[in-house]
Amino acid sequence: QVQLVESGGGLVQPGGSLRLSCAASGSIFDIKAMGWYRQAPGKQRELVAKIRADGTTDYGDSVKGRFTISRDNAKNTSYLQMSSLKPEDTAVYHCKANVVMFTDYGTRLSEDDVWGQGTQVTVSS
Repeated sequence: QVQLVESGGGLVQPGGSLRLSCAASGSIFDIKAMGWYRQAPGKQRELVAKIRADGTTDYGDSVKGRFTISRDNAKNTSYLQMSSLKPEDTAVYHCKANVVMFTDYGTRLSEDDVWGQGTQVTVSS
């Protein structure tokens, strides 16, 4: 099975910066799209950013111009660089990956969405 592990969350002051990482491991796989989502207490989960295999990106309206998503395919890792952080950015951030899994012989097994466990980002003075 493929596992996603997020890291980089924590407490930061308004206006500060933080970089989240999402590392995929565990099986033979290819990553298609990767994305970051967040959910604050009492609110619905929302898209923060996603990046497709061709490198094209989408951003939620509330983070455009402040957040940047990137990926390092050699490391099976995505990054979310967050700057000019605001208190309303406080949420649990989850990494998501669309993956295709293979056998040891290269036979396609399945395609699935995999989610990380989440990392807390708190923006406060």
